[in-house]
Amino acid sequence: MEVLRFAGRPRTTVQSLKSTFASTRKLACAQTYATHSTLGDSSKGSSSRRQVTVGNDDGRVLWGDLSVREKAARTTQQSFNFLVVIAGIAATGTVAAVLYWDVFSSNSKTHHYGRIVERVKKDPRVEELLGPSNKLHAHGRPQQSRWARNWSIANSRIEKDAIGVEHMYMSFFVSGPLDSGHAHVHLTKRPGQDEFETKLLTLDIRGKERLVLENADGDKTKKTEPGKIFGIRWR
Repeated sequence: MEVLRFAGRPRTTVQSLKSTFASTRKLACAQTYATHSTLGDSSKGSSSRRQVTVGNDDGRVLWGDLSVREKAARTTQQSFNFLVVIAGIAATGTVAAVLYWDVFSSNSKTHHYGRIVERVKKDPRVEELLGPSNKLHAHGRPQQSRWARNWSIANSRIEKDAIGVEHMYMSFFVSGPLDSGHAHVHLTKRPGQDEFETKLLTLDIRGKERLVLENADGDKTKKTEPGKIFGIRWR
């Protein structure tokens, strides 16, 4: 009985040691896992956002959280965006200016073209040779192609002479049910004048003599031409 008691004590001691070793091993594993988890979380937090560059910066990261290189990238991006905005404003202003001077201004080619076309259509000589005014059409090309005929002015240019007088030259075609013709316009604007004035307006019709519809120099000559007394022209 004593031997059995003595043999039973070691068995109890071995079991206790095994239990203690198992508990210690579990505790060590738990501590190791906790340590790795903490390190993983910290490294994940430090690398949770990607580096800010010129191409991917969306402004979400605060300026104070940016590195020196990232601040340089954001500054470059904002400078580029500013230049794009300025270029867009300049382009819009240029287009608006071109539209005003070429379409809406009282001295634009389009304005004078529309005004002169109406005068050509209402001239009795033009109606006699080309047809009724409501059936006359002005266009920029003599071809039958609709694309070519949609051009309103065939040729136009503005020149300034030695004394500062501006000269505007335009030409276009007028078609009617009877025939078609080629109109030529010469307008001038002297220094101090606000608008161009018609100096010469002619219409060429194939096979017919040139029609002088308006001639400022000719009108002045007629006004200053001396009259007749008793059938004699006094000079």
